[in-house]
Amino acid sequence: MKDSTVVPTIWFRWLYVIVVGVMLFGISMILTPGLIRQFFSLLIFSSPTAIEADFSLAAVSYITLLHGVLGAVMFGWGVLMLMALLGPFRRGSREGWNMIAVSVVVWFLPDTAFSLWTGYWQNAVLNGVFAVLFLIPLAATFQAFREA
Repeated sequence: MKDSTVVPTIWFRWLYVIVVGVMLFGISMILTPGLIRQFFSLLIFSSPTAIEADFSLAAVSYITLLHGVLGAVMFGWGVLMLMALLGPFRRGSREGWNMIAVSVVVWFLPDTAFSLWTGYWQNAVLNGVFAVLFLIPLAATFQAFREA
């Protein structure tokens, strides 16, 4: 199949910013663990100090480990999406669009379902914000990539 779709610059740039944002958020989970704990403490418990104040040192240490591992996974996912964006997506290949769209859906559904199932709706809302930021340019380019 010939790659022939011309991707409008605004949608390419939008996705680029979001993907780089995912990468930066992921790496920040590794490089700034205290700030990330405060962020999630505020998000989940409405207090930036709740995790530090209410959890044992061992629990805080384990939360830090999990945030770091999750950050590394997010960074890796972002690198892969960036490669898809700069390669096949930019060339107008339907596979490039599919790589990004499918990876977002496959992340969003189980992560959001698990967040809701465990009672952490705040994380589901955060997921929704990320998903919408991806959905807008993917929806805007859907028809062009389907016709490719």
